[in-house]
This record gives sequence, structure tokens and C-alpha cells, in this order.
Amino acid sequence: MKLATLCYVTDKNQTETLMIHRVKKQNDYHEGKWNGLGGKFDPGESPEECAIREIEEECGLKVKSLTMKGFITFPLFDGKEDWYVFLFTANEFEGTLIDSPEGHLEWIPNEKLTEINLWEGDKIFIPWLFEDRFFSAKFNYEDGKFVDYTVNFY
Repeated sequence: MKLATLCYVTDKNQTETLMIHRVKKQNDYHEGKWNGLGGKFDPGESPEECAIREIEEECGLKVKSLTMKGFITFPLFDGKEDWYVFLFTANEFEGTLIDSPEGHLEWIPNEKLTEINLWEGDKIFIPWLFEDRFFSAKFNYEDGKFVDYTVNFY
């Protein structure tokens, strides 16, 4: 089981989102894809602590507050284990962007987010992040290909 966070950091006006193009890390399951910022939990971390640490490690920004927007289950996502991901947004931060060790960072206009090279399921859930409701979903993939999903909104 892989437990992780994924955060979508937006500019102050919430018109652009910071994305990472995963092109630098060796043996990266996400190689070539654009993702929000995040990663695996360290022992003893809360979802919020994990998200804050991962954001700073991947882009150099220190977020001041997070909003939990959803939770997604990815059964056997990589063909080996289930992935469970807490999803957050953040738009209050300080610091400057670094040269990320995992990929190229870029501010993408929100209306263009679903046009970049994302996982197919991401194109479905990213718009939910900007809605005023919480979601719990399950996204099924087989051999790296999107199959289907189910979702509950709260």
C-alpha cells in the first residue's frame, strides 16, 4: 500500500496552478506526465504535514494553509500495490521556486490544465478541486491505462 498526498498550489488569484513535468527522476512511474506536487508519507506524518513537506521539497515554496479537497483510491495503480492519495489545494505561500529535482515546474493557466499530458483520471478530478465540495473517489487503471471511476461528493 502506498499512502501519498497531492497538492495543487494556485496563484493568489487562483487563475494558475503550479504543475511539475516529471522528466528528471530516474525510474519515475510518472515520467513524462504533469502532476501536482506531492509524494509518499514519512513515518508518523499527518496528511497535512506530508503535503507541506513535499511541496517545499519539490518546489521550494512554504505553504501557509491547505484545504483538503478529496481522497482517491487507486487499486493496483502500478500493477503492484494500491495507492491512497489525499488531495489538497493551497494558495497562500512564501518563498521562491527552486530547480526541482523531480521535473520542470511551470504555472499553468487553470483553463489549460486538462490539455497537458496528464494521467487520464487527472483530467476528470482536477476540475473538482476548484469546486466547493469534498469528494471520495476510486480510479481504476490496468497496465497504466484508465478504465473507469466512481465518486461520492460531500
